[in-house]
Amino acid sequence: MSSTDASNPGGKDKGKVTDWVPTDSKTGEFIRKPSNFRNQISRKEGAEFPPEAGRYHLFASLACPWAHRVLITRKLKGLEKIITATVVHWHLGEGGWRFATPDEYSSVSSVPDTTLEPLEKDVKFLREYYFKANKDYDGRYTVPVLWDTKTQTIVNNESSEIIRMLYTEFDDLIEEKYKGVTFLPADLETEIEELNGWVYDTVNNGVYKSGFATTQSAYEAAVYPLFESLDKLEKRLAENGPYLFGDRLTEADIRLYPTIVRFDPVYVQHFKCNIRDIRSGYPAIHKWLKELYWKNPAFKDTTDFQHIKFHYTKSHSQINPKGITPVGPLPDIHPL
Repeated sequence: MSSTDASNPGGKDKGKVTDWVPTDSKTGEFIRKPSNFRNQISRKEGAEFPPEAGRYHLFASLACPWAHRVLITRKLKGLEKIITATVVHWHLGEGGWRFATPDEYSSVSSVPDTTLEPLEKDVKFLREYYFKANKDYDGRYTVPVLWDTKTQTIVNNESSEIIRMLYTEFDDLIEEKYKGVTFLPADLETEIEELNGWVYDTVNNGVYKSGFATTQSAYEAAVYPLFESLDKLEKRLAENGPYLFGDRLTEADIRLYPTIVRFDPVYVQHFKCNIRDIRSGYPAIHKWLKELYWKNPAFKDTTDFQHIKFHYTKSHSQINPKGITPVGPLPDIHPL
């Protein structure tokens, strides 16, 4: 999830953080920009960023689905003590993502094996780490951020690449039961890549393209393909479940879950993705969601519904200017 800060010390005014679509846009389309830091942690000899316990730190928001997939993978691979993590405050304001103050801690996060403190006491905003990495940085201040405490720089801020590093590159440092566990098996890699492609475009990013649209035509151009893709996923899970690739939990499930778990509590009402909801409109997806949440701690323990709902409804002033958070739907997720 990205933020562009009007008070960027780099100089030029790029508009308000909360204007997800430029106010002068003629099409009203939300266009997501690529991530900027794309280095790799690697076990190869002579690598610039070799795997080391305690060297790397993750900055994440519990509201952001891209950061959520990294937190899930970190737990699935048993990396909680190897890669430490800070959760930012749920509110995204004009300064971008900020760190919670001690008096706010109880209302910000319930996720274990994370902290709410920055690495340095005097740091207040995530953007400060971007400028530590590059004093002339003039891009977006996004989460997740994989930070190298040794060289004081950002390794990578692209979630799809970070999760793949976590599959393999720390295997020499983790418990035996986690070694060799990958969620991108070679025999399914091509199929997973193909599914990831259309799911990202129409579902993961499709909810944002629907919700941030500022014209009717841009909204409808996104929301109809979103539900067509949900229909395809429903059919796939009904016929081939329990996971998207049969009996194997894969990267495809990890990347889809953060969107689906937010769908009924946020996207239905806040992003106007209301042709159907998951709990009453998609029984196979609903079953898949509940099984992941209730039976796998990597999914449940990294999901904080209050953080999620507060972020979207109180940060997106372009959509919800009064910042009122709906009470429902209740419960946030149904029991098994």
